[in-house]
This record gives sequence, C-alpha cells and structure tokens, in this order.
Amino acid sequence: MKISLITVVYNGETFLQECFDSVKAQTYANVEYLVIDGGSTDRTLDIIQENRSAIDYFVSEKDKGLYDALNKGIKRATGEVIGILNADDLFADANVLATVAQAFIGQPEIEGLYGDLNYIHPAAQQIVRTWKSHQHTPANLKNGWMPAHPTLYLKRSLFEKNGDYALDFGTAADYELILRYFYTHKIKAVYLPGLMVNMRTGGLSNQSLMSRIAAFVNDYKALKRNRIPYPLFVVMKKKLSKLSQF
Repeated sequence: MKISLITVVYNGETFLQECFDSVKAQTYANVEYLVIDGGSTDRTLDIIQENRSAIDYFVSEKDKGLYDALNKGIKRATGEVIGILNADDLFADANVLATVAQAFIGQPEIEGLYGDLNYIHPAAQQIVRTWKSHQHTPANLKNGWMPAHPTLYLKRSLFEKNGDYALDFGTAADYELILRYFYTHKIKAVYLPGLMVNMRTGGLSNQSLMSRIAAFVNDYKALKRNRIPYPLFVVMKKKLSKLSQF
C-alpha cells in the first residue's frame, strides 16, 4: 500500500530540516512524499533542494494559503492513502507510517484513521498539551469533538467522492472537512491508539485575538454547513474541550 504524505511550507526554514529528518527516518518504504511550497523567500528552498532525493514531488508557487496548498498536493498524490505532516511538526517515532499502513491493510473496509498528538513548545520541545483521542460517534461530533487533524489519514478515493478542503472556511477548513466526511458522509474511520505526531504550538488560528475570533466564526459556519444541531452551543463546547488537554 502506497501512502502519499504531504508537507506544506512557507518560509519554514527554522524547523523544516527536522520535519524532513522525521520523514526520512520512517521504516515504511512505500511512501510518496510531496512538498508544496508557497513561494518562500527565506532558506526554505535551499533546505528542500538539500533533501530533494527524499522528495517525490515538489513545487514552489504562490497559493491561497495552507489548505489551497494541501489541495494541490492531494491532486498530485497517487497513493491509496493520503496524510499530512506540517513543516514544523515531527512524527512521534520511526514506525508511525508502518503502523498506519498495517491498519489499512489489516482492515480493508476502513476509509480513514487517526491517533494521538502532543503539542510541544516550539523551542524546548517540552509537551504543553496532549490530545488523546478515542473512537468517534455522531454524538461526539455533535458535542464539539474532532480528531487531531495532523494525525488523520484518509483514502484518496474519499477526496474524489466527497471533495477536498473548502477554502471559504479559513483556518477551520480542516474542521469542515472532518465534519463533512465523518458526520455528513459517515465514513468508516477508526481510532489508532498511540502517539503519532509532535506538533509545535503557535498555529495560524491562535496568533492573535482577531484570528481567534475568525476561527470561532468559521467553526460555526462549518457546523451550519454540515447541519449540526445547535451550532453555537457546539462551537463553545469545542473550545472548552481543549482545557482537558492541559
């Protein structure tokens, strides 16, 4: 089974080499690695060229943001399963992709899977939050739960059937896609117990008060789009649920 892994980057010189090292350390061999750069102006392109032998597809051009770049990667991907690794994140260990592949091979009926994630301090790599997941249910989704997006692996056929990331939801495009796939289309997805990704803190939706407000509004829009009952209540529960991760 081929896994297509996508890394999106823009001016990511600080942590990109660690991301690449994490990918190159994986024990699973049947991996197609795609790197989508948004037209970086720092040393990002030099770092990519230094690691070019480990990259199957690379493009550098302006885009409309993270999710537009992910959509470009998805359209180029040829693997049966698609996952992502953000440019400043790391796999938890060298066997993550092997474990993902074994799960899909052993359960051919499943269409997606997800696992656990640690938020780590950008510099010290100390754990600041832990996102431990569980098997989802429609009730969980209606109460603001979602799997950790950086741990999500999906069959490529899902994107062909149900669409890719919608760009009108800002930083909540991942949440909208999860609601669309898990709630609206009821895909067969399973929880894969275990830590998969160490994610550095400081994401786009948490950079300022205005970005937090925009994230709240876009979460609400995503819930409305997918006809989740009582969307305002749900988005408030979604935000409050993060407190348990500290």
